[in-house]
Amino acid sequence: MTDRQAAAAAIDVFLRAIGRDPEKQADLQGTGQRVADAYIDELCVGYAKDPKKILNDAAMNGATYLVIARALPVATTCPHHLMQSWGDATVVFAPSEKIVGLGAIAQALDACSQRLILQETIGEDLVAAIFDALKPRWAACRLSLAHGCLTARGERAHHARVETIAVRGEVDRSHAEKVLFGASEDAPL
Repeated sequence: MTDRQAAAAAIDVFLRAIGRDPEKQADLQGTGQRVADAYIDELCVGYAKDPKKILNDAAMNGATYLVIARALPVATTCPHHLMQSWGDATVVFAPSEKIVGLGAIAQALDACSQRLILQETIGEDLVAAIFDALKPRWAACRLSLAHGCLTARGERAHHARVETIAVRGEVDRSHAEKVLFGASEDAPL
Protein backbone atom coordinates (compact mmCIF):
# COMPACT_ATOMS: atom_id res chain seq x y z
CA MET A 1 0.00 0.00 0.00
CA THR A 2 1.42 3.38 -0.96
CA ASP A 3 1.16 6.52 1.13
CA ARG A 4 1.51 9.59 -1.12
CA GLN A 5 1.50 12.07 1.75
CA ALA A 6 4.25 10.22 3.63
CA ALA A 7 6.33 9.92 0.46
CA ALA A 8 5.91 13.64 -0.31
CA ALA A 9 6.81 14.57 3.27
CA ALA A 10 9.90 12.35 3.09
CA ILE A 11 11.08 14.15 -0.06
CA ASP A 12 10.59 17.50 1.71
CA VAL A 13 12.66 16.19 4.65
CA PHE A 14 15.35 15.05 2.20
CA LEU A 15 15.45 18.49 0.54
CA ARG A 16 15.88 20.16 3.92
CA ALA A 17 18.64 17.67 4.81
CA ILE A 18 20.67 18.78 1.78
CA GLY A 19 20.19 22.46 2.61
CA ARG A 20 17.17 23.29 0.44
CA ASP A 21 13.86 24.42 1.93
CA PRO A 22 10.74 23.71 -0.12
CA GLU A 23 8.73 26.14 1.98
CA LYS A 24 11.10 29.06 1.38
CA GLN A 25 12.33 28.39 -2.16
CA ALA A 26 9.66 28.99 -4.78
CA ASP A 27 11.17 26.57 -7.30
CA LEU A 28 10.96 23.73 -4.74
CA GLN A 29 7.38 24.31 -3.60
CA GLY A 30 5.38 21.18 -4.36
CA THR A 31 8.48 19.18 -5.32
CA GLY A 32 7.83 16.55 -2.65
CA GLN A 33 4.35 15.87 -4.01
CA ARG A 34 5.52 15.86 -7.65
CA VAL A 35 8.32 13.40 -6.88
CA ALA A 36 6.00 11.14 -4.88
CA ASP A 37 3.42 11.21 -7.70
CA ALA A 38 6.08 10.44 -10.32
CA TYR A 39 7.35 7.39 -8.42
CA ILE A 40 3.90 6.07 -7.50
CA ASP A 41 2.12 6.75 -10.82
CA GLU A 42 4.91 6.10 -13.31
CA LEU A 43 8.35 4.99 -12.17
CA CYS A 44 7.12 2.20 -9.88
CA VAL A 45 3.76 1.40 -11.50
CA GLY A 46 5.09 -2.04 -12.48
CA TYR A 47 4.50 -3.32 -8.94
CA ALA A 48 0.76 -3.18 -9.66
CA LYS A 49 1.13 -5.30 -12.81
CA ASP A 50 1.79 -9.01 -13.23
CA PRO A 51 3.80 -9.79 -16.39
CA LYS A 52 2.78 -13.46 -16.34
CA LYS A 53 -0.92 -12.49 -16.16
CA ILE A 54 -0.48 -10.03 -19.04
CA LEU A 55 1.00 -12.82 -21.17
CA ASN A 56 -1.52 -15.45 -20.04
CA ASP A 57 -4.43 -13.14 -20.85
CA ALA A 58 -3.06 -12.48 -24.35
CA ALA A 59 -1.96 -16.05 -25.13
CA MET A 60 -3.41 -17.86 -28.12
CA ASN A 61 -2.58 -21.01 -30.03
CA GLY A 62 -0.13 -20.31 -32.77
CA ALA A 63 2.67 -21.34 -35.03
CA THR A 64 6.13 -22.38 -33.93
CA TYR A 65 8.15 -19.74 -35.77
CA LEU A 66 10.75 -17.69 -33.95
CA VAL A 67 9.37 -14.44 -32.48
CA ILE A 68 11.82 -11.53 -32.24
CA ALA A 69 10.78 -8.11 -30.91
CA ARG A 70 13.61 -5.55 -31.20
CA ALA A 71 14.09 -2.00 -29.94
CA LEU A 72 11.42 -2.18 -27.25
CA PRO A 73 11.87 0.94 -25.11
CA VAL A 74 12.80 0.41 -21.47
CA ALA A 75 12.91 2.91 -18.61
CA THR A 76 13.60 1.74 -15.08
CA THR A 77 14.87 3.01 -11.74
CA CYS A 78 18.02 1.70 -10.08
CA PRO A 79 17.33 0.54 -6.51
CA HIS A 80 20.86 1.52 -5.42
CA HIS A 81 20.71 5.23 -6.29
CA LEU A 82 17.05 5.79 -7.30
CA MET A 83 18.31 7.08 -10.64
CA GLN A 84 16.83 6.31 -14.04
CA SER A 85 18.19 3.87 -16.58
CA TRP A 86 16.89 3.83 -20.13
CA GLY A 87 17.48 2.05 -23.39
CA ASP A 88 15.95 -0.86 -25.24
CA ALA A 89 15.31 -4.57 -25.16
CA THR A 90 15.27 -7.39 -27.65
CA VAL A 91 12.94 -10.22 -26.67
CA VAL A 92 13.04 -13.57 -28.44
CA PHE A 93 11.11 -16.77 -27.93
CA ALA A 94 10.59 -20.00 -29.83
CA PRO A 95 6.93 -20.96 -29.27
CA SER A 96 5.95 -24.56 -28.76
CA GLU A 97 2.20 -24.02 -28.63
CA LYS A 98 1.22 -20.51 -27.53
CA ILE A 99 1.99 -17.06 -28.90
CA VAL A 100 1.01 -13.52 -27.91
CA GLY A 101 0.69 -10.24 -29.74
CA LEU A 102 3.74 -8.02 -29.66
CA GLY A 103 1.90 -5.47 -27.52
CA ALA A 104 1.62 -8.06 -24.74
CA ILE A 105 5.39 -8.54 -24.81
CA ALA A 106 5.91 -4.78 -24.48
CA GLN A 107 3.36 -4.59 -21.64
CA ALA A 108 5.02 -7.48 -19.79
CA LEU A 109 8.41 -5.78 -20.23
CA ASP A 110 6.98 -2.57 -18.75
CA ALA A 111 5.51 -4.52 -15.82
CA CYS A 112 8.96 -5.95 -15.10
CA SER A 113 10.92 -2.70 -15.57
CA GLN A 114 8.73 0.00 -14.01
CA ARG A 115 10.00 -0.81 -10.53
CA LEU A 116 13.02 -0.24 -8.33
CA ILE A 117 14.93 -3.10 -9.93
CA LEU A 118 18.34 -4.16 -11.18
CA GLN A 119 18.78 -4.48 -14.94
CA GLU A 120 19.75 -8.14 -14.64
CA THR A 121 16.55 -8.90 -12.75
CA ILE A 122 14.34 -7.29 -15.40
CA GLY A 123 15.54 -9.73 -18.06
CA GLU A 124 15.33 -12.73 -15.75
CA ASP A 125 11.81 -11.78 -14.61
CA LEU A 126 10.58 -11.24 -18.17
CA VAL A 127 12.02 -14.50 -19.47
CA ALA A 128 10.52 -16.36 -16.48
CA ALA A 129 7.09 -14.82 -17.17
CA ILE A 130 7.30 -15.76 -20.86
CA PHE A 131 8.38 -19.26 -19.96
CA ASP A 132 5.68 -19.77 -17.33
CA ALA A 133 2.84 -18.29 -19.40
CA LEU A 134 3.66 -19.50 -22.91
CA LYS A 135 5.79 -22.62 -22.39
CA PRO A 136 8.16 -21.88 -25.31
CA ARG A 137 11.08 -24.10 -26.26
CA TRP A 138 13.32 -21.22 -25.24
CA ALA A 139 13.15 -17.51 -24.47
CA ALA A 140 15.71 -14.75 -24.13
CA CYS A 141 15.89 -11.04 -23.34
CA ARG A 142 18.77 -8.69 -24.13
CA LEU A 143 18.75 -5.31 -22.39
CA SER A 144 20.98 -2.42 -23.41
CA LEU A 145 20.62 0.47 -20.97
CA ALA A 146 22.35 3.74 -20.13
CA HIS A 147 22.42 4.18 -16.36
CA GLY A 148 21.92 7.54 -14.68
CA CYS A 149 24.31 6.46 -11.94
CA LEU A 150 27.06 6.12 -14.58
CA THR A 151 26.26 9.32 -16.47
CA ALA A 152 25.22 11.81 -13.77
CA ARG A 153 27.57 10.89 -10.91
CA GLY A 154 30.75 9.03 -10.13
CA GLU A 155 32.50 8.02 -13.34
CA ARG A 156 30.34 10.25 -15.58
CA ALA A 157 30.64 7.72 -18.37
CA HIS A 158 28.19 9.54 -20.64
CA HIS A 159 28.17 7.07 -23.51
CA ALA A 160 28.33 3.86 -21.49
CA ARG A 161 25.65 1.24 -21.97
CA VAL A 162 25.27 -1.90 -19.92
CA GLU A 163 24.12 -5.05 -21.70
CA THR A 164 22.67 -8.11 -20.03
CA ILE A 165 21.26 -11.30 -21.49
CA ALA A 166 18.80 -13.66 -19.82
CA VAL A 167 18.19 -17.04 -21.48
CA ARG A 168 15.99 -19.93 -20.44
CA GLY A 169 15.08 -23.18 -22.13
CA GLU A 170 16.50 -25.66 -24.58
CA VAL A 171 18.81 -23.53 -26.68
CA ASP A 172 22.53 -23.16 -27.00
CA ARG A 173 23.46 -19.82 -25.42
CA SER A 174 25.67 -18.86 -28.38
CA HIS A 175 22.72 -19.46 -30.73
CA ALA A 176 20.49 -17.25 -28.57
CA GLU A 177 23.15 -14.52 -28.55
CA LYS A 178 23.41 -14.63 -32.37
CA VAL A 179 19.65 -14.14 -32.61
CA LEU A 180 19.66 -11.39 -29.98
CA PHE A 181 22.44 -9.48 -31.71
CA GLY A 182 20.86 -9.67 -35.17
CA ALA A 183 22.56 -12.63 -36.84
CA SER A 184 19.32 -14.61 -37.14
CA GLU A 185 19.27 -15.08 -40.93
CA ASP A 186 21.32 -18.26 -40.76
CA ALA A 187 20.12 -19.35 -37.34
CA PRO A 188 17.75 -22.33 -37.54
CA LEU A 189 14.97 -22.82 -35.04
